[in-house]
Amino acid sequence: MKKTVLFFLLLSFSVYSGCATIFSGSSSEIDLSSEPQGAKVLVNGSNEGTTPLKLKLQKGKEYVIEFVKDGFKNKSLRMSYGLGAGWLILDILCGLVGIIVDAASGNWNEFDLSTYKANLEAEK
Repeated sequence: MKKTVLFFLLLSFSVYSGCATIFSGSSSEIDLSSEPQGAKVLVNGSNEGTTPLKLKLQKGKEYVIEFVKDGFKNKSLRMSYGLGAGWLILDILCGLVGIIVDAASGNWNEFDLSTYKANLEAEK
């Protein structure tokens, strides 16, 4: 009896949610650092702190990350994303509802980078 209940619970859990939504969530953590350390990090123009820094960024959105430090040239990074093929395959295997949930939420998207180090050049 317990095995049957557990089976149907797991089945309904996978059928009514997307795989990426269940296992990876709606945001990704990105590790940012710079050489030299202590550069101000601007995300879409908003100050998020100084390097080294871990940021949680919403999946399915693009971001412009800028590293700013006095005496050094600014460095920009465009964070783009792509469809996580593994999540798509799992959603296809689990059913149509999973595809709809992950597509609508954008949770099956993944950023191109999870770590980035900005090497800042001194101004002349």
